[in-house]
Amino acid sequence: MKYLICSDIHGSLKSCKKILTAFKSHNCNKIIILGDILYHGPRNPIPEEYNPKQVAIELNNFADRILSCRGNCDAEVDQMVLNFNNREDYIKIDDGKFTLFCTHGHIYAPALNNGDNPPGCESAKTIIVKPDTFYFYGHTHITVLEKNQNGNIICNPGSPTLPKDNKHGCYAIFENGKVSVYNWNDKIIGELQ
Repeated sequence: MKYLICSDIHGSLKSCKKILTAFKSHNCNKIIILGDILYHGPRNPIPEEYNPKQVAIELNNFADRILSCRGNCDAEVDQMVLNFNNREDYIKIDDGKFTLFCTHGHIYAPALNNGDNPPGCESAKTIIVKPDTFYFYGHTHITVLEKNQNGNIICNPGSPTLPKDNKHGCYAIFENGKVSVYNWNDKIIGELQ
């Protein structure tokens, strides 16, 4: 199974279309969205091409291929316009010999190499996952790709809409135990296996 993983679209139609184009061009089977799909949130600027209604329509065309968890900017009313589940705080995917633990990052956060939660996730509950589990989170809008002391690969694909790490919008691809992070120019900026 090949997954495209993204987070923090925040209602940007431009970013949504780029994600769907990347999904098709990489021949992925599923899209994993790590929350904050439609609303931009009170701390963020209004994104370029902000159109949450059209973002919902575009994503609903792929509803049977989307797995999603709730972000801190996702509201109960959002589920009324989304044809895929966006209510869970995390999703766990068993992909043969690998497990993918996917969450937004505001409630559960990975333990990084220094044992701390990532910056921006300090108040989240630290979760330690078993070996051969890949941990994907969003929330901070900062791209992270590292292996922690337990051997887990931890990835935050950043935000395609509002990146906070001076990078272009990014997304990740997971396939056969390998995580690749791509920028909008489809160049790999990080890879771990």
